[in-house]
Amino acid sequence: MSSPRVTASPSLLGQWWRHLDKSAWVWLVAIGVLLFLVVNPLLRLLVVSFQQPDGAFTLSNYFVAYGRARYVEALLNSLILGVSAASLCLVFGVPLAWALSRTDMPAKGLIWVAILGTFIIPPYLGAVGWILLAGPNAGWLNQLVVELTGMEKGPFNIYSMPGLIFVIACYSFPYVFVFTKSALDLVSSEMEDAANILGAGSLRTSLSITLPLVLPAILGAFILVFLEAIALFGSPALLALPGRFHVVTTQLWQFFEYPPRVGVAAAYAMPLLGITVLLFWLQRRITSRKGYAVLSGKGGERRLIQLGRWKWPMLGYCLGVCTLSFFMPMVVICQAALAKAWGRGFTLDNLTLNNLYFTMFENNLTRNATLNTFMYAGAASVIAITLALCVAYIVNRQLVGKHVGGLLSFLTMAPFVIPGIVLAIGFYAAYTNPPLLLYGTAWILILAFATRFLPIAYVNCSSAIRSINPELEDAVRILGGTRFTAIRSVVMPLLKRSLAGAFILVFIPATRELSTAIFLYSINTQVLSVLLFDKSDEGNFEMLAAIGLILVFITVVFILIGFRLMGRDFMLRRAPT
Repeated sequence: MSSPRVTASPSLLGQWWRHLDKSAWVWLVAIGVLLFLVVNPLLRLLVVSFQQPDGAFTLSNYFVAYGRARYVEALLNSLILGVSAASLCLVFGVPLAWALSRTDMPAKGLIWVAILGTFIIPPYLGAVGWILLAGPNAGWLNQLVVELTGMEKGPFNIYSMPGLIFVIACYSFPYVFVFTKSALDLVSSEMEDAANILGAGSLRTSLSITLPLVLPAILGAFILVFLEAIALFGSPALLALPGRFHVVTTQLWQFFEYPPRVGVAAAYAMPLLGITVLLFWLQRRITSRKGYAVLSGKGGERRLIQLGRWKWPMLGYCLGVCTLSFFMPMVVICQAALAKAWGRGFTLDNLTLNNLYFTMFENNLTRNATLNTFMYAGAASVIAITLALCVAYIVNRQLVGKHVGGLLSFLTMAPFVIPGIVLAIGFYAAYTNPPLLLYGTAWILILAFATRFLPIAYVNCSSAIRSINPELEDAVRILGGTRFTAIRSVVMPLLKRSLAGAFILVFIPATRELSTAIFLYSINTQVLSVLLFDKSDEGNFEMLAAIGLILVFITVVFILIGFRLMGRDFMLRRAPT
């Protein structure tokens, strides 16, 4: 009689491995990448600000950064620039939002197109347009004034603090417009009707009733525009440097002139980072207030205010703002791009397509920069969306604890409050030395772009995942499928449209990013935005305009695709708010 067969019981390790959700490895990798992209550069930035070149601890970087009057003056200039540009944005944006949301003003579609066009134009390209318009000698507006009045020289000088404030306001006021119009769209007409019954006119009602109700949104937009203005590099570099004054971002750039003083730059960047984090927190607190009952999304009927004879002056004001921000700059940029010599004016014998042809097909530098721009932006978009999708899935499906999920969400959104120029210095500090020597390679630009626009990808991925009922995945798992099977067969097919839209939303700003690229590029990794900035020193505005027009054309193509995928408000969701 044979003895019974004895089966060894599986080890505890084997049982643990069999029951382990293998997808956990993916989430751990995603967390590691997040720490690599976001936490490491910021920690290195802080550490380097207290280090000498040999690694020894020092406070001298801070003494150098703030020990000279012109460095402190640059910081004060940035604060003046931020407050002034944000104030002017209110003057531009609030009336436009009120007119489009609350009144019967005609030609609203045209104003919408012009505001979208202002979104499309990179701020530094808008600065180029205004150099052509209001340059102190050859600018079109100055030439026109001289011709009409006989003055020796025109009155406009775009290379000045007022000029810089004006240009930045022209390309930042859409933030105020979006915030204010979104709030106005939720205000019921009931309170306005009550004021009208008591004898108040439409203007008084709007000033005393309607606008105070949306004051939190206006204040939030003011803070956001302030942060945008002090963090910009392109427009100040094109206008402030020739005007012989500095702001924080241009001063940081000068610290990187050979030999780069990374420690001093890191120390000088700390107040900018601190101000940005503090004011962004305040902006979120203001815009998340729920005390205004009419903004709860349950407002009553909305009726448009009949402007009567005032609708034409209102339309004139809106067209005036849009002319300054969109129509006039684009006209002169197109003229310069299609001109043999832009100073010769609008004549048929001055028209040519050679600038565009040479830029796209014959100039090796431009062709390589164009290819680099597309490749880096595309690779950065894929990395950002992949990482954002993993983190959004972890957080929304509660695969980790509440506190860990909150921390992951915070880290993913953190780059939104980090100015691009500060992030670039952090990447430079973190990845210019072993063991990860990335400087001079395409990877440092790709990873920096992916980090810079990770919040945009996360907002869209998180929203898309929340729209999918988790019971669909549970059904797959009940039938024996793994989590990966559920994701592959259920989640991904439902997310295709949203992910394509998110890709475009990351790709577009990545093709135009200058603040990050200017610190991290090398001669072999130049992109179009950096090339455009470099060419500004040569005064070849025909080439500048041609490069800018190519960027705008690329952006328009992708926006049209985005309209098909995501609808009319596609560009208005391009950044987390």
